[in-house]
Amino acid sequence: MENAVSFSLPSPRQQSLGIVTFGHSVTEPCHKYGPAVRSYYLLHYILDGKGVFSVNQTDYHLKAGQGFLIEPDYLTTYMADATEPWTYIWVGFSGTEASQLIASIGLSQNQPVFESTESAILHRCVSDMLLHNHSNAADTFAVLGDFYRFISVIAASNQEILPKSDGNLYVRQAADYIHNHFAEPLTVEEIAHHVGLNRSYFSSIFKEQTGQTPIEYIQNFRLTKAAHLLDTSTLSIAAVAYSCGYQQPESLIRIFRMRYGISPAAYRKRLHL
Repeated sequence: MENAVSFSLPSPRQQSLGIVTFGHSVTEPCHKYGPAVRSYYLLHYILDGKGVFSVNQTDYHLKAGQGFLIEPDYLTTYMADATEPWTYIWVGFSGTEASQLIASIGLSQNQPVFESTESAILHRCVSDMLLHNHSNAADTFAVLGDFYRFISVIAASNQEILPKSDGNLYVRQAADYIHNHFAEPLTVEEIAHHVGLNRSYFSSIFKEQTGQTPIEYIQNFRLTKAAHLLDTSTLSIAAVAYSCGYQQPESLIRIFRMRYGISPAAYRKRLHL
């Protein structure tokens, strides 16, 4: 038996991220859930007591201050201790970005357990979610805000195992930003600010991950785009330059010649001989 307060929502299908369920449970001794398979991601955090979480033929003996991840389509079981049954909170979510979110905080089915000393904050997040359980826009955004705070606390607790993942994540975010804004004036400071890092550290990890400085990456991406437009469109050289983020056609002509050894006009003519 358990004394639970919970709320469930329809599972999101094409959304990037949506909350499916959240709640708080005080269990009786030896209360067991499962074996069961979920269709969404589920995070539990233990507020008090202890119990056992089982997945992939592995038993995790957990206590207050620890939590565990359940991934979709995995058979799992969890049971409260016979003498110190656990009290826990949970949040379930799904969507196209759910797997990336889980990876970004250092959790996986092979590493499903986390620890956090921020019990009060995590408890408050779920309590606030339970207060906003109406299906309207205001409550939906409030629940998402509490969810992201919940996730940020877990990410902070796993910080020591995230440096490489974080570096890759920052670089992917920066590259996506460059790809979406290459036609606009771009600065390293602007991109660093977008991913939430100072300029020096951002430049360092970007060079480490890509082998190029951010400026070199932007320049190479713009030149690649310019060459593609010269090959596939009838845009003028000036239009190609502006489309690729060059403020003056002369800038494209000069840099293009340095890279390819010929002018953009000669490059286009050679391709269509």
